[in-house]
Amino acid sequence: MAYSTISYTTKDHVAAITLNRPQAGNRLNLELAQELAEVCRLINQDEAVYVVILTGAGDKAFCKGSQPEKSVYKAAAAIAAIEKPVIAAINDDALGLGLELALSCDIRLASDKARFGFPEVAKGLIPAEGGTQRLPRIVGRGKALEMILTAGTITAKEALEIGLVSRIVPGKELMAEAETLANTIAAKGPIALRFIKEAVNKGLDLTLEQGLRLEADLYFLLHTTADRTEGINAFLEKRKPKFKGK
Repeated sequence: MAYSTISYTTKDHVAAITLNRPQAGNRLNLELAQELAEVCRLINQDEAVYVVILTGAGDKAFCKGSQPEKSVYKAAAAIAAIEKPVIAAINDDALGLGLELALSCDIRLASDKARFGFPEVAKGLIPAEGGTQRLPRIVGRGKALEMILTAGTITAKEALEIGLVSRIVPGKELMAEAETLANTIAAKGPIALRFIKEAVNKGLDLTLEQGLRLEADLYFLLHTTADRTEGINAFLEKRKPKFKGK
């Protein structure tokens, strides 16, 4: 399918989504939001995709928000609904909805020049696509409130210090680093990858006892898959497993 506001590629079980409105700071409009939702649905239906990378086109923005600013596109929800692991390669500013998109990913890598923030309160608004909920779950209540209430921005270095991103990479090396990480993850069992994401994400909203039960259920369910048998055989035969997602 051809897209006009995003680019989408797949290679070796890794899909890459690029927000492709660099002239507008990769801000979301209705068309981009619709195309993003469509590609996210496609990814969930494509058994050949094991890992996803999300980034922005150009060298000036990952995503600077939305146009118009008062619109709610549910774009972050579309990213969060991807069942496979999602890596955000944050090449520059992630502001407003752009930061909410990054928060919806599972792992965040940042360019050394990236900045992060929620400017909404300075305009009499609040984050509307999960920012008030996902940010404190990642960086803690106090730091999240400080960022949202002040409408300030933080640097990549500060983002690393508070756990918002897991590593900082020079801008020119960011996509190569993200692809290396994605390929490392994609070499693992795809069903296990999905179950790990489910266990961690759902477990955050469960009691410890409920989370342990969910983990056990998923663990035993894995034993019914062909991938689990292949993993055992590959270990015994001292070779790399050839997972098929079945």
